[in-house]
Amino acid sequence: MAELLIELFSEEIPSRMQDRAREDLAAGVVKILDDAGLAHGQANSFATPRRIVLVIDGVAGEQADREVERKGPRVDAPEKAREGFLRSLGVTDYRLDEVEEKKGRFLVARFTEEGQGTRALLEAELPGVLARFPWPKSMRQGDQDTRWVRPLHGILALFGGETLTISFSGVESGNTTRGHRFLAPASFEVTGFADYVAKLEEARVVLDGDRRRGTIFAKAKELAKGQGLRLRDDEKLLDELKGLVEWPVPLLGHIDEKFMELPEEVLVTSMREHQRYLALEDEAGKLAPFFITVANIDAPDGGRAIIEGNERVLRARLWDAKFFWDLDRRTSLEDRLAALEPMVFHAELGTLRQKVGRMERLAGRLADTCGADEQSARQAARLAKADLVTGMVGEFPELQGVMGGYYARHEGLDERVATAIAEHYRPQGPADSLPSTAEGVAVALADKLDTLVGFFAAGIRPTGSKDPFALRRAALSIIRLLLENGIRLDLDRAINSGLDGYGERFAGSDRAAISGDIADFMTDRLAVQQRESGTRHDVIRAVSATGERGDLVNLAARAAAVQSFVDSDDGRNLLAACRRADNILRIELAKDGVSAAGKVDENLLGEAAEREFAGASAKLREGMHGLLDNESYEEAMRLAAGMRAPVDRFFDEVMVNDDDPAIRANRLALLGAFVTEFGRIADFTVIES
Repeated sequence: MAELLIELFSEEIPSRMQDRAREDLAAGVVKILDDAGLAHGQANSFATPRRIVLVIDGVAGEQADREVERKGPRVDAPEKAREGFLRSLGVTDYRLDEVEEKKGRFLVARFTEEGQGTRALLEAELPGVLARFPWPKSMRQGDQDTRWVRPLHGILALFGGETLTISFSGVESGNTTRGHRFLAPASFEVTGFADYVAKLEEARVVLDGDRRRGTIFAKAKELAKGQGLRLRDDEKLLDELKGLVEWPVPLLGHIDEKFMELPEEVLVTSMREHQRYLALEDEAGKLAPFFITVANIDAPDGGRAIIEGNERVLRARLWDAKFFWDLDRRTSLEDRLAALEPMVFHAELGTLRQKVGRMERLAGRLADTCGADEQSARQAARLAKADLVTGMVGEFPELQGVMGGYYARHEGLDERVATAIAEHYRPQGPADSLPSTAEGVAVALADKLDTLVGFFAAGIRPTGSKDPFALRRAALSIIRLLLENGIRLDLDRAINSGLDGYGERFAGSDRAAISGDIADFMTDRLAVQQRESGTRHDVIRAVSATGERGDLVNLAARAAAVQSFVDSDDGRNLLAACRRADNILRIELAKDGVSAAGKVDENLLGEAAEREFAGASAKLREGMHGLLDNESYEEAMRLAAGMRAPVDRFFDEVMVNDDDPAIRANRLALLGAFVTEFGRIADFTVIES
């Protein structure tokens, strides 16, 4: 057993690609070993800005011999086919047998394949792993045909302490690497992983990304505490920072007080998105005039020049922000609407000015359903996109909506309007928060519904993995807005209201077809969204198959109750019984046209089991109506569970296809009533067992 160590040394790898790259390297090499049947220990991978590293302990030195059985041509095939098959074996010591199969008699060669040495196998296969490496973006280096994320400078490859001979992208493998670009750029030899890690540490490189992240967090927290402050939570930025440095050195910088009058979002966005600075705040959560930058070196002056340089860059950016902040507030949001007129939202859907007009109309219609003030919702929708033509949003696109809220407050507009403008893009993902006001919910719904309806009406819809206009995300956002706020929206009516806003643009379209397609799309997205709560896709489909899918809150509640029901023993048994009953009815209808739509004649219920079944069905029907009308779905399912014993007894003791046609028709009617009653809450026949 031996240790395998691989390091791919290059120019700086984008931080967002590093973790995926180390996982891909491990997966590719492990596949080589597994496919070859080579035993090995755990694969551990690491990444820094300039290197992707893999180490695997306990790798077998060679493959074991294995018995191979290879099927050849038919026994009566031409001699040339037989000879070609035997040559393809690559061995001379084999046993040739004949086997009988359905399609004839075939030759089968059996032989022992000698195991290959692991070293030779790795040298042959590793270049292919590198050539197929799935970088999101890659480039060619010089006149090489191969591609890598950045120019590749070195390959360290050791197996059992000895150098593997590998060539890729014009680089030959060896047993040397280099340390930190500035602090220890000289190359050094490596004998194994322990030696490699120790020498890297001496060369000012921390190999473990989690350790680099921990160092950044701990030292930044200590610097903040020294000022009586704390770090503002930003896990995503910490993850990115660990991939930007090999020797992390957090440093504390200062923000000029004159910039602290800017909105916090402007300051944080400028620091975070443009400079990758960590923000600090006081105990009350207010942004403090300090930041943390992470250097990649131990500077001789303690980092003073680095801090001053970063402060200077930030100062320049914030001067721009302050200029836009002062300039933008001179023009009202209302006066900016004209500037939206020439801005095309989409060639098929008109301009941004037309979009906000549709949003205003739709938000007004949705206001009452959302519990919002209609006038406030309409005004917020009309002004929601006005900040797109401000200088601040031009400089910081991430702040669209947010800046509109600030400018609305500066104008003295109602706080409900300002908050709705600021939050109308929410939620932008599954982890994003929802608008905090009813007006914000109404405007957010209007914005996303208008987009969804418009693109579907124009025939532009997601296909496969392609969704350039993020319509799936829009649908999921609508679902969250409705479910988490308990909004009972008539989806079909809302879709038609959205189509009304487009006027003559889609006048000749089939509204029913568009509405049905959007409802199907929303149901599919609901199934995706509900999967996390344990509700299966087929259950959502079963519930929506009843035709009542306009109210997503109702649909989700019914689906949850049905899911709980089918997860129980009684539910699974009744599900099977319902399927059995439905199959019987289908078969009999197809066989001789006997329908189950007739009324059950109690005088023809001769056997005790069918009388019990009929009584239980009648009780279920009486109770189910009231429970479903009151949306007491869990109680309805508990009531349905009581049918298990009568149903089981009916199928055990009663012959449905009685010789007497009247009795047979009556029993089919009894089964039909049972299936129909269950079908009121869901089509149980489409639920997978």
